[in-house]
Amino acid sequence: MAKGPQKDSKNKALHTKLLNRKKAKIQEEKKERALQLKAIITKMNQQKKDNESDIQSE
Repeated sequence: MAKGPQKDSKNKALHTKLLNRKKAKIQEEKKERALQLKAIITKMNQQKKDNESDIQSE
């Protein structure tokens, strides 16, 4: 009995490589976004503290 055509393992390897790159890129973007949000939150909390201290000192 004849077996079917050989599988295209080279194409599969390239596809896997591309998918891994895409996943890594998405992970990196999520980390960057989280850092930006953290920075914004810290800045807003600092401003809030400054405003509260200004009100109390008056």
